[in-house]
Amino acid sequence: MQHWPVLLEESLSALLVDPDGLYVDATFGRGGHARALLERLSDRGRLIALDRDPEAVAAARAIEDARFTIIPSAFGDIGAALAGAGVTQRLSGILLDLGVSSPQLDNAARGFSFSQAGPLDMRMNPEMGESAADWLARVEEGELVRVLRDYGEERFARRIARAVLEARARAPLSRTETLAELVARAVPSREPGKHPATRTFQALRIAVNDELGELRRCLAQLCDLLAPGGRLAAISFHSLEDRIVKQFIRAESRGAMPPKGVPFMGEAPPGRLRPVGKAVRPAAAEVEHNPRARSAILRVAERSGVDVAR
Repeated sequence: MQHWPVLLEESLSALLVDPDGLYVDATFGRGGHARALLERLSDRGRLIALDRDPEAVAAARAIEDARFTIIPSAFGDIGAALAGAGVTQRLSGILLDLGVSSPQLDNAARGFSFSQAGPLDMRMNPEMGESAADWLARVEEGELVRVLRDYGEERFARRIARAVLEARARAPLSRTETLAELVARAVPSREPGKHPATRTFQALRIAVNDELGELRRCLAQLCDLLAPGGRLAAISFHSLEDRIVKQFIRAESRGAMPPKGVPFMGEAPPGRLRPVGKAVRPAAAEVEHNPRARSAILRVAERSGVDVAR
């Protein structure tokens, strides 16, 4: 399936506050948002992209534009990546397009998809860390239940975990199709229109790549990186990511408050961020054109001129 950037017009319209500014696409993917942003920047504007997937980095290096730089890095290391590249200027905007990209899903060799036979890998960077197969080979039942429940919101987490442990005692779980079939047998009922292994594959991918930890680490650095008036545009694809982004914006939109139990009257002091508009979802036409956009949600916030000790 071709990669279509989700909420493209909505995210770039919200993000681009200064055509002459410095922007970061912290999750390059295949560069749909990045290329469109470059078209809108002036000759003085600059765009830096981050990605930990070697295939995404290779795609980025094919862009011939003096205003563009790619840094191989996880987005949770955004501060160190920019510092290592000698960036000292504060940013006009940061884009986060979270989750897995269509090329990753569609490449059976990457092991992200339950609908294609392939090695059970799931790593965003196949050259680093532990594959999903290796993780499943060592994980304890309680931890597996927690991951399936918390990251996949899977109500049959215990049944699936028990089935995984029984199966791996007989043979290693090293293939996507093997795991998908195992989950399908373990789940007693199915959600309409959804493969029974959908939630399990999501949970394992998040765990293997520490996706929620990456997101929290990235968000914790953003206010120090953004210039006053600079914007964050974050596109999430499931409730776990969106909840973290929403809570972060809410927390940073409030200034320092007295300790709990200390009386306080009046409005909360201003924080380091201001929410911009309401959450945005794709229009029906976009979902019809690109069904993978159906769960996307965009949140935007602007950096205030306030600095609050945290």
